[in-house]
Amino acid sequence: MTNCFTRPAFTSRVVPVIVLQDPAHAVPLAHALLEGGIDVMEITLRSDAALKSIEAVAKAVPQMHTGAGTVTRVAEVQQVIDAGASFALSPGATDALVSAVKAASLPFIPGVMTPGEVMHRREQGFTLMKLFPAQQAGGLGMLKALGAPIPDVQFCPTGGVSPENLKDFLKLPNVAMAGGSWLTPADALAAGDWARITRLAREASALAAQV
Repeated sequence: MTNCFTRPAFTSRVVPVIVLQDPAHAVPLAHALLEGGIDVMEITLRSDAALKSIEAVAKAVPQMHTGAGTVTRVAEVQQVIDAGASFALSPGATDALVSAVKAASLPFIPGVMTPGEVMHRREQGFTLMKLFPAQQAGGLGMLKALGAPIPDVQFCPTGGVSPENLKDFLKLPNVAMAGGSWLTPADALAAGDWARITRLAREASALAAQV
């Protein structure tokens, strides 16, 4: 039985952070990412199209691990489960939100920014957290600093991760994966340029494989 501490089963170490404006783009985007070697999507609840997009991918592309991002309210937990999300992520977390994902047994990656937040979430049972916004939180230096006193926690840094620094993040022993929005540019989504997105996914996968 899964629970909120169960790690999502995707294998990619790069997590595309996606804002979709049109649910019709969701399925071809999922196929484009899979072709590029990425088996996970973080579809953020930053648009009205998000829940329908999650539902479309969950139904049509079951081999894609579809996560709901920007889950910040208790009510959204059941909404993303009903849509078919297999896990959820948040830029931060409240105790009420943690209670909701625990009650729903939804795998969850809570957002943290400070050592105190990391320790608090660890006490609640989480060992994988989203460092957000990673760049503003101190980036590589912050992750290195956290690794010494809290070595049993791993992170998915998101915010400021790019092809230029991806390998540096993934080389750190406490970084499990990294999230980024560069894989799905808004103009490529709007144009339906799936070949470009596959190319970006392949490039990111190749970088991750070098670590």
